[in-house]
Amino acid sequence: MKRNIYILVIFISSLSCESKKEKKVIIKPADISKVQTETIKGDFAGGTLLRIDDFPSNYIPPRKVDIWLPEGYSNNKKYAVLYMHDGQMLFDSTITWNNQEWKVDETSGQLMKDSITRDFIVVAPFNINELRHSEYFPQKPFESLPKSVRDSLFEQAKRDNFKFDNVTSDNYLGFIVNELKPYVDANYSVLTDRDNTFVAGSSMGGLISMYAICEYPEIFGAAACLSTHWPGTNPNDGDLLADTIFEYMKTNLPSPKNHRFYFDYGTETLDKFYPKYAKTVNIIFKDKGYDHSNFRNLKFEGAEHTEVSWQKRLDIPLTFLLKKSE
Repeated sequence: MKRNIYILVIFISSLSCESKKEKKVIIKPADISKVQTETIKGDFAGGTLLRIDDFPSNYIPPRKVDIWLPEGYSNNKKYAVLYMHDGQMLFDSTITWNNQEWKVDETSGQLMKDSITRDFIVVAPFNINELRHSEYFPQKPFESLPKSVRDSLFEQAKRDNFKFDNVTSDNYLGFIVNELKPYVDANYSVLTDRDNTFVAGSSMGGLISMYAICEYPEIFGAAACLSTHWPGTNPNDGDLLADTIFEYMKTNLPSPKNHRFYFDYGTETLDKFYPKYAKTVNIIFKDKGYDHSNFRNLKFEGAEHTEVSWQKRLDIPLTFLLKKSE
């Protein structure tokens, strides 16, 4: 009898504990059947730039998405897909805040013309400036911090007049994986498997690219992370966030057998804060079994934290990600 009462108490206690757990919210993807594109006119180096003004989403606020198709795009063959963050900064300097651009169309087009890379298209969701930090900061590492620490970071951001009061990168990735990718796969002549699906970005876009492949290793085969902003927020605030991100990577990096990572950093402007993290990053990947064939972490002496700097070396990560098989 006593044994039965003991089992009952344990059972009730377990139910009580379960009831206290937050239920995971299941988000139903938005209806993407009525998405419309327009062709953007501009000084583009071959290919076609299409724009979706308000891509619908139940994960994040709707936003513009650019899709670049290389010259000679044809439904008679299949293309790899490169997802790139900060879409408004990639193709057209006339719409950027600093009149700079990555020149993704010029570099990508030339690499394909020279038969260096496989054929690919670029899918580029725009950022929403006031939400960018929240959407690009890796969520699980941030949520591993004590609530008091998280709250203090939000308060410090508020004092600095910096918009950072939430972290929603899991939803941002949910948008890409569950809404944007299905639309691209259904409407363009693309290869849909992991080995032909890539993600890339710079600064905070580098962080979210790393996080994307860790969270969705079955979706993304490789990531390019330029000038990755390891400090997470103000680089003068210490290494707490960087250390938290590194701890996450130690546990969550995907298998080196079928994944590849490209990182790089400069030495000037904001990039001057990044070289000190290179050794730690190298050790983490080496311990996980990565080598020169599937991991790079390159230093560019004198390079700044600008689109012009990323533009100058963009051919290197694109070749690493998309080089034709020999």
